[in-house]
Order: sequence, then C-alpha cells, then structure tokens
Amino acid sequence: MHRVAVIGDKDSVLAFKALGVEVYTVVDGDEAADRINELAKEEVGVIFITERFASQIPETVDKYRDQMTPAIILIPSNTGSLGIGLADINKSVEKAVGANILN
Repeated sequence: MHRVAVIGDKDSVLAFKALGVEVYTVVDGDEAADRINELAKEEVGVIFITERFASQIPETVDKYRDQMTPAIILIPSNTGSLGIGLADINKSVEKAVGANILN
C-alpha cells in the first residue's frame, strides 16, 4: 500500500498530520526537491506540495508528471492560492479528455 505525504511550510501543512498524512516541512525549493526525490524512491504514492514551493522547482515536479507514482498534487498554502494548482489540474484534464471541460 502506498503512503501519502505533504511538503510545505509548517503553517500550511501541519494540519495534515491529523489526517494521518506524513508531513514534511521545508524552508526552500532545494529542500523540497530533495524531499520529493527521496519520497519517490520510497514509493510514496501521492505527494501534496504547496504551490509556493512547487513554483520554485518546476523541473522536479515535471520529472514525475508522466509517471504513475508518485502523483504530485499542488495545493495552496495558508496564505492563499497562486492559481498554478488549478491550472495544472485543467491541463491534466484537457490532456486526458482532449478538451477543457472544467471551464
């Protein structure tokens, strides 16, 4: 069974601990990229990462985009959304369906 993890700043991800999700706090994009690569080797199935850190490491996020696992899902931080998570979902749906059905 695959595990679920979340990566981000402490204030944004700490609440996930109550849901039984593995929580990893980071301070910069480099640390977030290292953590994603480590978790991918450990066969974590889903990695949630705050948009703020994902925007700093697009090459790492893209590296796993076409793989089955880990699925990397962008989430807003506690300060709000940058909009890239929703844009990412729209792009994935358009790729899968052939048209953007969410707009």
